[in-house]
Amino acid sequence: MEEADASGYNNGVVRLRGNMDLRTDYLGLDLKNPIVAAASPLSYSLDGIKRLEDAGAAAIVLFSVFEEQISNGEGQVNLYLDLQGNAASDNRLAYPKASEYRVTPEGYLEHIAKARQAAGIPIIASINGVSAGEWLNFAKSIEQAGAAAIELNLYYVPTDIELTSLTTEWMYLDAVAEVAAMVNIPLAVKVSPFFSAMPWMLNKLAGAGANGLVLFNRFYQPELDIEALEAKPGIQLSRSEDLALPIRWVSLLHGRIPADFAVTGGVHTYRDVIKSVMAGANVVMMAAELLQNGVERIGEILSEIAPWMEAHEFGSIDSMRGFMSERFAIAPEIFERGSYARALVSYADAQRRAALNITD
Repeated sequence: MEEADASGYNNGVVRLRGNMDLRTDYLGLDLKNPIVAAASPLSYSLDGIKRLEDAGAAAIVLFSVFEEQISNGEGQVNLYLDLQGNAASDNRLAYPKASEYRVTPEGYLEHIAKARQAAGIPIIASINGVSAGEWLNFAKSIEQAGAAAIELNLYYVPTDIELTSLTTEWMYLDAVAEVAAMVNIPLAVKVSPFFSAMPWMLNKLAGAGANGLVLFNRFYQPELDIEALEAKPGIQLSRSEDLALPIRWVSLLHGRIPADFAVTGGVHTYRDVIKSVMAGANVVMMAAELLQNGVERIGEILSEIAPWMEAHEFGSIDSMRGFMSERFAIAPEIFERGSYARALVSYADAQRRAALNITD
């Protein structure tokens, strides 16, 4: 690779110092670096897609097509609402009308085809829904449109007090198995952080056909307007502090589950990228940083990774991956419990020393 110029990138092509090899593999895709543009409005247009590619993104996850668009509001979503009674069924009114979605299902397929022609990097389609059902047949159309892979985002918040965790888990697993059986392209699953037995669930998802696991989905919390006396949808973009949770699970499970890992929700700096890879991630996915500070941040971050690698004597991303994962611990459960206890004891000791003004 070439020497970095003063800006760190030139005409959208990242120029790195020395011979640092930033290539990585994700879902069987050979990527030039570990930064993937996550699903966001940046992929609404072909111009946005080209800007992401020129900035250095190794792949792009398109904005999501929703189950409600594909099934016209019918099917599994309404089935689960109906199971919760008439009051919950009235929540159908909260869904956007068909005309409010960015594109029709047919328009989404056309966008995939055009994006594939316009970009020289993999285009990953995103489907957002609740459970297994006829709407998942759309995955085959996505493959035929030319997507390099599919990211399945099963966004469901169980609120029924009679709905067991096992029922919810098998709802996810059935959906993954259904998609995996009908397509020949790789499948990633974007996962909620709220499963009670996370290792079991992620391993089952891999067994159901998930080639990759994206940690974690962000559940957007509504705002309570105390003047209008109503709940309003709200979006809070991620911060680097949010990275601790996905890194913890990736480091615990790296090398133990037969699937690639992607870290998302909290990747904003080159240090965030390095931490994710060292924990065991194949790629990181960025959206908030790019929306807030511009797509040029990709090139800037990539240009900062190479000097760190050189200083720490890592010649490639592959040699870094999982270097700090907890698979090196003989018993991960004991390691976790010990780390938990040590953190609490250390914090308490620091507070005591500060109160006593002890500095040595």
